[in-house]
Amino acid sequence: MRIVIAGGHGQIALRLERLLAGRGDEVAGIIRKAEQADALRAAGAEPVVLDMESASVEEVAERLRGADAAVFAAGAGPGSGTARKDTVDRGAAVLFADAAVAAGVPRLVIVSSMGADADHAGDEVFDIYLRAKGEADAHVRGLRGVDWTILRPGALTDDAGTGLVRLEAHTGRGPVSRDDVAAVLAELVDSSATAGLTLELIGGTTPVSVAVKSVAGN
Repeated sequence: MRIVIAGGHGQIALRLERLLAGRGDEVAGIIRKAEQADALRAAGAEPVVLDMESASVEEVAERLRGADAAVFAAGAGPGSGTARKDTVDRGAAVLFADAAVAAGVPRLVIVSSMGADADHAGDEVFDIYLRAKGEADAHVRGLRGVDWTILRPGALTDDAGTGLVRLEAHTGRGPVSRDDVAAVLAELVDSSATAGLTLELIGGTTPVSVAVKSVAGN
C-alpha cells in the first residue's frame, strides 16, 4: 500500500510511519519545514514539503494521487494560539479531506480528539480547539466517494504502548499512549470495514487488531 500522512513530523505520525514502513508499505509524510525531512527518512517515510495552511486543494491532491490511504495526523500543537486552531485543526483537515476525494483516494482516516464538537461552548484556547476539530469532523462526515473513519483518542501519553486498547463509539475519557494510537491507525488504514464510523480510543484490555475487528463487526 501507499499511504500519505499529513502532519508527518508529529509524534503519532512518526510512530505510524515506522510501523507502516516496517511492514513493507510505501509511506509519505507531508511536512511544513524542510529541516524535518531527515526525521521522516529515519522513520522509513518519504518527506513531502508542503504548507497546508497556504496550499490549494489541487496542490494537496497532487501529492495524494496514487495513494491507497490518507491519514490526517496534523495539529497546531499545544503552544499555538487560536488562529492556528482554525487554520490547522479545522482548515487543514478540511483541505486534506477534500483533496483526498479529489485525488480519488479510497481510504481516509482522520485523527481528531476526544470531546471534539462543533457546538462546544467556551472561549478558552482548548474550547476553540475542540470546536475546530468538531467542525472538521462534521465536514468529513458529509463527504462522498471516500471510505472515512474518524479516530478520537483520549489524553495522549508517551508511555510505552501495551497493544491493549478500548475502541468504541463511546469509551468515556481516559489516557492512551501515542504508541497505541499509531498501532490502531495502522490497522484502520488496512481495512475499510470501519468506514463511516467515529471511534473513541483509550487504553484498555483488548488487543489492537481484535479491537478494530470487533468494532468493524458491530
